[in-house]
Amino acid sequence: MTSPAAFAGWLDDTNDITKAFLAAGQIPGLINIAGGLPDPQVYPAAQIAEIAQRAVRDYPAETLGYGPLEGLPDLRSAIAERFSSDDLHLGPENVLVTTSGMQALDLLGKVLLDEGDVIAGQFPTYLGALDAWRPRKPTFRAMPLQSNDLDFTEAMQGAKFAYTVPNFSNPTGRLVPESTRRALVDAARTTGAWLVEDDPYGGLNYDSPLPPRLIDISAQSQPQADRAPYAGPVVYLGTLSKLIVPGLRIGWVIAAPAMIDALTLAKQGSDMCTSGLTQRMACEILNAGLIEAVNPVMLDLYRRRRDALCDALDRHLSTWFEWEHPEGGMFVWVTARDRALDTDALFKIGLEERVCFSPSSVFDATGVFRHGLRLNFTLNDETALEEAVRRLALATQRLVKP
Repeated sequence: MTSPAAFAGWLDDTNDITKAFLAAGQIPGLINIAGGLPDPQVYPAAQIAEIAQRAVRDYPAETLGYGPLEGLPDLRSAIAERFSSDDLHLGPENVLVTTSGMQALDLLGKVLLDEGDVIAGQFPTYLGALDAWRPRKPTFRAMPLQSNDLDFTEAMQGAKFAYTVPNFSNPTGRLVPESTRRALVDAARTTGAWLVEDDPYGGLNYDSPLPPRLIDISAQSQPQADRAPYAGPVVYLGTLSKLIVPGLRIGWVIAAPAMIDALTLAKQGSDMCTSGLTQRMACEILNAGLIEAVNPVMLDLYRRRRDALCDALDRHLSTWFEWEHPEGGMFVWVTARDRALDTDALFKIGLEERVCFSPSSVFDATGVFRHGLRLNFTLNDETALEEAVRRLALATQRLVKP
């Protein structure tokens, strides 16, 4: 019998670490500080159950049938209103509703990338974005925004787009300063590259006010007398996953109408339409202020856990590692003092010690950045975080023992 046709070549480019994440959940007693997971205790389950019931009862055709590719008109209008400002003029034509933020990343790859095209990516880069674009076989150009001597125009020259997570980046938790944001926007206008602003974590701000968004900075250069919808180079991505609950799978793209049209065409071959039920629920969540009601509780919980994780790192791992105390988000970024310490190898020993973290190699398109790790603090309580770091210290001792 003839063998079946081979799978696509890009599947061979995935890494063993990503595959191991899936198997790790089967380890009894494992403490997972690898993923970017919210704590279910902050989900407003009762309120969401009532919203779901009303949505189906009051909008049966809309919630149970097919809907428009671009998203429900009410939701697109609500998103446009929520993000509009004195500088940023948005209409529904600036908004595409997506089935999660991940779909937005996938659609961007479809409409912008041909094989070999360049992506200038904030470095280290979100693993999900790398996975979304890997089938397009692009060329990744590292763009370390924390570097003092980075020439943004040079970094973005010839790139189809630049990918950034300015607010509490995944994986580093860093907050990109306003001066860097303005330089990025200037470089996008100079080079013609699209500038992607992925913002799932902006609502998880624990310490100080946020700098302006890239899309707001971009809009400031649009004449104030021009009330036309935004038409600049920034493509802003948002999601309800970190703001309220991930299970709704509601995300959005805010961009120039031409970009929204292209993404909508690509979406036609992806899912036909995002769930009408969860879109209608999202409308009520936004209009009822449920995000604002839940946010203070979420921030208080996660702020305490962030501090607990950093305190545990100081007690157990400071001999081998250094880290940054993030102002927001879900992660602490840890790097080895000895650059020869291989965190891919540490990952495997960590699983034996029943702790799972994210090694830095998965956030590098080339896989060679192997002396860092990303730790999540939002899912586990303070006691579990302490124990996870203790286990990580035991794994490190085993790795570095003479």
